[in-house]
Amino acid sequence: MEPPSSAPGPTPPAPIPPIGAPVFRTTVHGLAFEDRARHLHTVSPREELLLIPDPPGGQPDDVWVHVRAGDPVGHLPREIGAWLAPWMRRGGSARVQVLKVGPESVPSWKRLLVEVRCGG
Repeated sequence: MEPPSSAPGPTPPAPIPPIGAPVFRTTVHGLAFEDRARHLHTVSPREELLLIPDPPGGQPDDVWVHVRAGDPVGHLPREIGAWLAPWMRRGGSARVQVLKVGPESVPSWKRLLVEVRCGG
């Protein structure tokens, strides 16, 4: 008879995926839908926002950017979400900070520039 196995320890954080860089800049997409751009007047450069990946199984696999109050502003480009969302669901952490908020004359997919930091 085998002794009972001990409970597994905490899962170590997922390593930064080789597809992505640990720090990168990108625009936020989807601002033009559901009046999400209304939140842009409440954010400023250097402000930290929230990143929330879609639940597993959905297509596309987006990573959403939310203001601190919780409302979604938009999502990271799909080619980033394709690797970042699964990585975050496996325990990887990422932070996002506003770099620049463009005026209304700028196309919606270029209005919000952010920096994403993966890991620690």
